[in-house]
Amino acid sequence: MLPITALAHPNIAFIKYWGNKNEGLRLPSNGSISMNLDGLETRTTVQFEDSLSADEVTINGKLSHGDELQRVSKFLEEVRKLAGIRQFAWVKSENSFPTGAGIASSASAFAALALAATRAAGLEISPDGEAAVHHEPPFDQAALSCLARRGSGSACRSIPGGFVEWAAGTNDRDSFASSIAPPDHWDLVDCIALVSTDQKSTGSSEGHALAGTSLIQASRVEDAPRRLDICRCAILERNFTSLAEIIEEDSNLMHAVMMSSHPPLFYWQPATLAVIMFVREARAQGLQVCYTIDAGPNVHVICTAAAEVETSRLLAGISGVQEIRSAKVGGAARLVENPSTPKD
Repeated sequence: MLPITALAHPNIAFIKYWGNKNEGLRLPSNGSISMNLDGLETRTTVQFEDSLSADEVTINGKLSHGDELQRVSKFLEEVRKLAGIRQFAWVKSENSFPTGAGIASSASAFAALALAATRAAGLEISPDGEAAVHHEPPFDQAALSCLARRGSGSACRSIPGGFVEWAAGTNDRDSFASSIAPPDHWDLVDCIALVSTDQKSTGSSEGHALAGTSLIQASRVEDAPRRLDICRCAILERNFTSLAEIIEEDSNLMHAVMMSSHPPLFYWQPATLAVIMFVREARAQGLQVCYTIDAGPNVHVICTAAAEVETSRLLAGISGVQEIRSAKVGGAARLVENPSTPKD
């Protein structure tokens, strides 16, 4: 079997995914809406080989062991079952941005892995969602999104392009993400204020399992349809004021759940709060900016393209902000040309 390389972008959730109603299938407690991030990417190459006695995984130049390797191998086992093959695979994956720091590295990683591994295994996902072996797909995007979700919930949102909504669903086949608007629908920019590039001590998977221990979680989930409707309409109507209000409210709710879980999760650092206060003041003075924060200390400052230069300049002056990464709206996961010596 030939090596296959795929590329996927991380995404920033406007309406957050936090907590599962089915941990094994990663069925979310509520639906979510996100934006793919162009210029940030995971590039993953997969090849199944008869000579391998186990899966070999290299991430950012380092050979994986322990839980990291086990998580990828578990996902590859799902692909092997679908394809009806027994060969182990080697996987080489590289991120162009910090891993495990609240920039959805697992989302782009498992989206790229899902696309590369299914193609490397000779799989096509047919329109009815059943896997079949063919030489030339197209694959069904919804089914691929479902598969990516099994590796990392938010990975399902990195399969389609642009502005994406993940329907919570009720089972393994109806919980998937689809695009609600293409990348060129609205010229938003995510100016990511990096206050730390360290890998967080408590990963998102562990955090999701704690969500139900917070007294706030049930109310957050119950109110999710309202927030989804407001956010979806704001995107479709390109209403920045409405978008800013709802995504900040939703981000604050998720972090309130984290902070009131047992044990509590505190991802914010002093610079995180400094950026939040800057954004609120800047918007009050007329700059079209708002914030949202995933499971980490870094702040995603969403702004219009016209406000990007001024936003980046002002963020760079905040004490504790190490770097600014800017990303426009990104496209769907896609296959890319294989490197000449992919395993080296």
